[in-house]
Amino acid sequence: MMSSVRVEPVVDLCALVGEGPLWEESEQTLLFVDIMGKNIHRWNSTTNQIASICTDAPVGFAVPAHGGGYVAGVGRSFSAVDWLTGAVTSMVTVDDDKLTRLNDGKVDPSGRLFAGTMGLEKSPGEVQRKLGSLFSLDSDLTLIQHLDQVDISNGLDWSSDGKLFFYVDSLKKTLDVFDYDITTGRMESRRVVYELNSDEGLPDGLTVDSEGRVWVACYNGGRVLRIDPQTGVRLQTVSLPVSKTTSCCFGGPQYSDLYVTSASLGLSQSDLSSQPLAGATFRVSGLGVKGRPPVEFSGNVLKN
Repeated sequence: MMSSVRVEPVVDLCALVGEGPLWEESEQTLLFVDIMGKNIHRWNSTTNQIASICTDAPVGFAVPAHGGGYVAGVGRSFSAVDWLTGAVTSMVTVDDDKLTRLNDGKVDPSGRLFAGTMGLEKSPGEVQRKLGSLFSLDSDLTLIQHLDQVDISNGLDWSSDGKLFFYVDSLKKTLDVFDYDITTGRMESRRVVYELNSDEGLPDGLTVDSEGRVWVACYNGGRVLRIDPQTGVRLQTVSLPVSKTTSCCFGGPQYSDLYVTSASLGLSQSDLSSQPLAGATFRVSGLGVKGRPPVEFSGNVLKN
């Protein structure tokens, strides 16, 4: 790690499973969820205040919608969230015949929302395998299933030109890439970009920087990796003072800071004693690279 890199906790909230960070430029806020805490949080970087909306089931992600409000993955439902009223309203459900829940989600460059499912956990990271799928939701709420037989559908993002789709199925322990058609939303030619070493943990949430490199948070690895998808080479490792790093996004001035979420669920008492910041959200500065603004879901969810 470069000497100029600084890691500091900025949201000292002991999340059970912090996830899905996303920077909202207009209000300088960081949106993220606590999956098992059943909360959507917004941390204001200017005032250091946190506003939250509670959900009635585990919440895997939340993303802004073009017409206002948010779309959140609540249980097995793509749900509309009205931040002003706190209302969370189911729009479309998935996996009606399975014991699953939605996990990580993100919007593609054209405004489609992608999100995947996973089996319900017996304990953190221990799931019934091959129950998950990957779906996309169009602006008219048309639902398409792209993958099945997924263990834990997790990190996802696209190249700047929209021609590559990066994806993680955590228990495979690989970062994968597909050729992607931004017009149709179709993906093909899946291949492995990088396979994690045993000490690097499980690949979790990810983000792509402005140079096209992929940053992957490593669950049980206490680090974020920067990977060159063209060569499959790990370019950089950022270590954090917690083991269960879960996801990351760029934000702050010109998207020059990397925000990293973490989890506390599943840690023993001795682990928690040695990791007092478990569940906090961290800001990594001085990386010398920048991210890209997130894309809003193209649908108008508050009118449905």
